[in-house]
Amino acid sequence: MDQQFHKVLTKLDVLLLAFGAMIGWGWVVLSGTWITSAGALGAIIAFLIGGILVIFVGLTYAELSSAMPKVGGEHYFVLRALGPKASFIAAWAIALGYLSVVAFEAVALPTVIEYLFPTFKFGYLWTIAGWEVNASWVMVGMLGSVIITWINYRGVKSAAFLQVVLTFVIFLVGMALLGGSLVNGETANLQPLFKDGSAGLLAVLVMTPFMFVGFDVIPQTAEEMKIPQRSIGKLLILSVALAVLFYVAVVFAVSYILPDDVLTNSSLPTADAMAAALGSSFFSKVLIIGGLAGILTSWNAFIIGGSRVLYAIAKEGFLPQWFAHIHPIYKTPSNAVLFIGTLATFAPLLGRPMLVWLVDAGGFSIIIAYFLVAWSFIALRKKEPNMPRPFQVGKSPAVGWIALVLSIGFIVLYMPGMPSQLVWPYEWLIFIGWWVIGAFFIERIKKKVMERTEHVHRM
Repeated sequence: MDQQFHKVLTKLDVLLLAFGAMIGWGWVVLSGTWITSAGALGAIIAFLIGGILVIFVGLTYAELSSAMPKVGGEHYFVLRALGPKASFIAAWAIALGYLSVVAFEAVALPTVIEYLFPTFKFGYLWTIAGWEVNASWVMVGMLGSVIITWINYRGVKSAAFLQVVLTFVIFLVGMALLGGSLVNGETANLQPLFKDGSAGLLAVLVMTPFMFVGFDVIPQTAEEMKIPQRSIGKLLILSVALAVLFYVAVVFAVSYILPDDVLTNSSLPTADAMAAALGSSFFSKVLIIGGLAGILTSWNAFIIGGSRVLYAIAKEGFLPQWFAHIHPIYKTPSNAVLFIGTLATFAPLLGRPMLVWLVDAGGFSIIIAYFLVAWSFIALRKKEPNMPRPFQVGKSPAVGWIALVLSIGFIVLYMPGMPSQLVWPYEWLIFIGWWVIGAFFIERIKKKVMERTEHVHRM
């Protein structure tokens, strides 16, 4: 049986896969928090700085993805540089991050539907952590999960087509917001440009790295791209740059059209800004539809990325071979897709707070993967200086060292007492539980698997 993936993804597919992964629902609900915390210009500067910092991590991915275009990305980068156990840790870390986002989007979808149709709420089931779980809410999340899973099961090209369509919806809504704001907004609304000085800017800056998680889905589909290897790195960096511009445009548009007192009291400031910019409350619903498209693009991208990660580590013998099955017709890792889709389908039963805990624990794990990729970048520059690098980031490993330090800084943000600390006991127990399961798989790895993967993977 031919176990090869279909090479069908174009440059546009790859670019919008990553961009759509980074643009979820946060730009709809968090813009007011960013602006009221740091001021209009302070929030913009925070996103520019945060974007530059993330680009350093992205550059390590860009070089390694172009040099080793293999499904599974981080798993193979780290395997070649640091060996099989470290590679499993990197892949297991990124897997939790992707699975957590997929599960959360199954909860975000019905939340948005309730914004659009406030009366669509029936069938109380139970309360978890203070959150009422209703049958209507669960039904919407489950239906969305089944549809997204089915599309991904049927082939990466159909999933990529969905991504392109939905990303253009986000773009059109964003341009309408910016255009209306430029026409009807006032410079006076931008005041105050800064709030709370450096403390306000830092408060927004610590949020920004997590708004850019998603560029890392590009290497997961490397074997499904029909583009030059060098283009992989270019598209990865371009996707981050576009995400930075999008967030900056949203912050500017919202702050230019809404006065500070309105922003402070708004529960959905971006939607209110759209209504003010275009002169009708109808357009707030249009913006929420743009946010809905953002949920679906993130959901779609992370089920693509997550299924490829599980496939890659199963292919090397770290997980049961069942996960390494490629569908004979659709050429997708169909079992891995079904596994992730099943988890997402049942996720709405757990309520929103529990899945927020899961996403926070997953975000911490993703940063661990970033750390190992940066370390691998440095190690391979020393270990294999002559390795073909179609997208080489300078002649020295300086970018890798910067990315390594930044990754450590991001990790520190999750520690107790820090702005993004994991909540004890819930988020820490999820994080620890995931790694206990991972330790079980590491211990189960047969010696022959370790010996087989100890050799350096050559392209």
